This record gives sequence, structure tokens and C-alpha cells, in this order.
Amino acid sequence: MKNLDANYWNSRYLNQQTGWDLGEVSPPIKNYIDQLENKNLKILIPGAGNAYEAIYLLENGFTNITVVDFAQQALDNLNLKLKAINIAHYQLIMADFFEHMGAYDLILEQTFFCAIDPKLRENYSAHVHQILAKNGKLAGLLFNREFASEGPPFGGSKEEYVKLFSKNFDFKIMEEAYNSIDARKSTELFFVMTKK
Repeated sequence: MKNLDANYWNSRYLNQQTGWDLGEVSPPIKNYIDQLENKNLKILIPGAGNAYEAIYLLENGFTNITVVDFAQQALDNLNLKLKAINIAHYQLIMADFFEHMGAYDLILEQTFFCAIDPKLRENYSAHVHQILAKNGKLAGLLFNREFASEGPPFGGSKEEYVKLFSKNFDFKIMEEAYNSIDARKSTELFFVMTKK
């Protein structure tokens, strides 16, 4: 298993080895954001990389966006983009997600879960539960497939996720994403869960 630490991820960004990067906000997450009415929701995007979702939220009037990543280069890239489009209301925090504290209304999951060592998945579920406010939601995408090569990314299945998250969350939606990009068709689950 590779050491998936800050140095590993920072070097991936420095060397532009970001094959997971769509270059835009993921369509299922964009559609979810488009139906959110409360622009003051306190939203966290963990391990966000180039954070197209954060940019999209900010461009659409959301006022309380936090991005946590421990790859300095990813945060530097994002900061430059946000300054270039004159956006000021955001927080970029260089930290290990598992050490980050807060009380968020919504945590958006887009490629972070599949990038962490699968041994940390129980910790992920517990930590998300801990830092969500009462009635807070976890929403986003999870892979519904396995990968032939050693990760990241690491795959999984709907059954695995239901077992993993059911202790801490009530499922509102957990279904195959109908609007994934072509390269990920039939391999992504869109989900919304509410903190128990």
C-alpha cells in the first residue's frame, strides 16, 4: 500500500498527475447544488483538490464554503482561481480531514472517500458524523465498482456503503447516478444521508 500522505498528494498536483480531475463540477453534484435554496448553509468539501464544486457554489451565491485538503499545491491552485474570479467569501484550510473540527450543515463528497485507504472508511463515517451539525447531511458520489489496479482510487459497492454508514446516518437517496459523465456511467452512486 502506498503512503497516501500529504507529500504523496502534493506531488500528484505538482506533477499534474490528476487523472480523476473532471475539469468541471460533476453533473450529479451540480444538479444537487442547483436545488439547494439556503445560500447560507455551512458547507465543507474535504480533500477537495481543484474543488470545482466549491467554485460553483461560490459563483452561485453560497456564502459559507470551507475546503479542507492537506496538499498545499491543491489549495494554492484553488486560491489563485478564486482570486482571479474575484471571490472572497471562503475558507481554505490545509489540514488532515480526520483532525479537522467544525459543525457543518452539509458535507459534499466528490472523490475524497475513494482516495483514502479503505482501512479509514469507518473513521470517515464517524468523523463526518462528528462534524455535521444536528440534521446535517452528507451528499455526493461514491464508486459502485472495483478497480483492477492498486488504488487510489479504491472502489466499493452499495451493500458495503449501506453497512458502513447505517450506524451514523439515515439514507435519503442511494442510487445509480443517471447523469454521470460518460467515462463513469453505471459506476457511480449518488447519495444523500442525514446525520442520526
